[in-house]
Amino acid sequence: MASRVFGRITVTTPDLDEPGLRLSDVETLDSPHGALQGFTYGNVDLRLLAATEVRLITGKVFGVRADQVEFEALNVHGVEFVGSDLGSARWRESKLSRVHFRDCKLMGAALRDVVLDDVLFENCRLDYATFERVRAIGPVVFIGCAFTEATFADCDLSDVVFSDCGLRLTEFGGGRYRDTDLCGNDVSQLRGVTNLARIRIGAGQQTDLAQALVDELGITVGDD
Repeated sequence: MASRVFGRITVTTPDLDEPGLRLSDVETLDSPHGALQGFTYGNVDLRLLAATEVRLITGKVFGVRADQVEFEALNVHGVEFVGSDLGSARWRESKLSRVHFRDCKLMGAALRDVVLDDVLFENCRLDYATFERVRAIGPVVFIGCAFTEATFADCDLSDVVFSDCGLRLTEFGGGRYRDTDLCGNDVSQLRGVTNLARIRIGAGQQTDLAQALVDELGITVGDD
């Protein structure tokens, strides 16, 4: 069983190098049988990548470039997504467990009603993405990811770790952020600071967070 440790959080990741594990190439992720297990899918350029009501179990998605992505009601377990451009993906009503996204682009993506458990996003571009009613029920880490003008709305990101991420104009709307870890990130341009009760920041981040709050409230600082 593979795992990565990030401070207080340990994320269990897919172990596709397990002895005896054999993965077979598939031509689509939308299986008529409702499940794909032990698969690889990649090195394709698509106008549309779509899958609905499918279980993706133990596999690797790599080198996929899709103009449009439509995923709905997926149960994804033990899967790696590597070096893929998933465009402005629309990902709805799904559960991801033991999933690792590495060097992927989901710019402008919209994730709605997605449950995350043991999920790692590493060096991914999530600029302009929207996360609506996304819930972390287990360890979730974003490391080295870009969230320029991304939006979180009505999410539960309790205990989620953001490490070395770009959070320029990232908006945290109403939701649950208890022990959300923003240590080591530039928080000076966050939006929705008043919603971030009970988060964790580092000892040197108070000034930056205060600046974000001043900007958000439109406070003028001066001698007059």
